[in-house]
Amino acid sequence: MIDFAYKKNYTVEDLVSIVRILRSENGCPWDREQTHASIRRNFLEEAYEVVEAIDEKDSEHLREELGDVLMQVVFHTALEEEASRFDLNGVADGTCKKLIGRHPHIFGNETVSSAREVLENWDEIKRKEKGQKTAASAMEAVAKSLPALWRAEKIQNKAKKAGFDWPDISDALDKLSEELSELKSAVQNGENMEEELGDLIFSAVNVARFLRADPEEALNHASDKFIFRFQQMERIATKRGLSFASMSLDEMDVLWEQAKCL
Repeated sequence: MIDFAYKKNYTVEDLVSIVRILRSENGCPWDREQTHASIRRNFLEEAYEVVEAIDEKDSEHLREELGDVLMQVVFHTALEEEASRFDLNGVADGTCKKLIGRHPHIFGNETVSSAREVLENWDEIKRKEKGQKTAASAMEAVAKSLPALWRAEKIQNKAKKAGFDWPDISDALDKLSEELSELKSAVQNGENMEEELGDLIFSAVNVARFLRADPEEALNHASDKFIFRFQQMERIATKRGLSFASMSLDEMDVLWEQAKCL
């Protein structure tokens, strides 16, 4: 029998205790086997589920998903605590010091006049903390684990801060057209196709940046639109007694154009 007190309501300290129990010698076999690497994807999935709850504007769902993320934080911290490297207080200590250091207009003597100035100061302090002496080093520091579109956007924003950016969207659109032509040429020649595709997508992110559009959201909206129109194609075919699976591509294209009008 484990030494655990059941309660009506639990606290963060209780969560830490539960994870320790699960990781203990007599704990859960699955939890005991986990490593940082084995549950790496779980952390990402839980974070995305938090974002989904935010998009739904569902507070109860958000509370639940934040709890799952908190559990991930506690679990990863427990692994480090077992190795005598740091504990949850150490995590909080580092975060508190970071927040204090990056808000000199609150905890120091600096003054700011706008939220934009706060962000500029934050970036400058962050560069000094991490020893990023060049714009390239700041780009290299952008996490490679980020979704590729977001990583590209952050890298481009750092280039912009260094003064390396198109004057306006027309130049970005011209570059997008140029990269499309180069991809077509690569496909015809059967060479460097993936590289040229990457250049095209990178240029598309640049256009999104000028439009002040989130490239991830734009692509997700396009995916949702595609699914909706495909559903309409299937429904039209069903109403007409047609077998969607046996239709030719030309016949499907006719339904697609009809679905676009719905």
